[in-house]
Amino acid sequence: MIAINNQRPQLRPRVEAILEVISEVCLEHLDEEYAILSARLIGKLARKRSSPLLRGQPRIWAAGAIYTIAVNNFLFDPEQMPHMRAAELSKLLEVPQATMGIRANQIRKLLGLRAPLDPEFSRQDLIEDHPTAWFVQVDGLIVDARTLPDGLQQQARQLGLLPNAVSQ
Repeated sequence: MIAINNQRPQLRPRVEAILEVISEVCLEHLDEEYAILSARLIGKLARKRSSPLLRGQPRIWAAGAIYTIAVNNFLFDPEQMPHMRAAELSKLLEVPQATMGIRANQIRKLLGLRAPLDPEFSRQDLIEDHPTAWFVQVDGLIVDARTLPDGLQQQARQLGLLPNAVSQ
């Protein structure tokens, strides 16, 4: 469960309602990783000083979060697993596709996300081959952190410079 700031108890029921929709749709029709990434995204929105989650319908926030994660991870690409068409996702969430897209754009702007392939919200199978997630600067040179000694990789992870995927 996402930690909610105790100073804003009015946010807790809204976040719980959003997470309920996310869990219902992701666990039944996608997978656990989509549920976790979508919940993490909602957690980040909940921690904003003036949380946007206080306004709007929880189902639309859930749809926007899932759609954001879906675009980031190419859910709509038939070559990916899992795969689902945007229209199917819209139907499952009972939210118009255009509304999902608008909310997803709002979320990306609020959180400063790059899409697709923002490393923070990428699936584990995509992060391994992510083109830039592993780049770090060492003594002025940009290097692939997976080529660094284990001690330096650990230090970079502790500083939050690397994704949580297993190094190669």
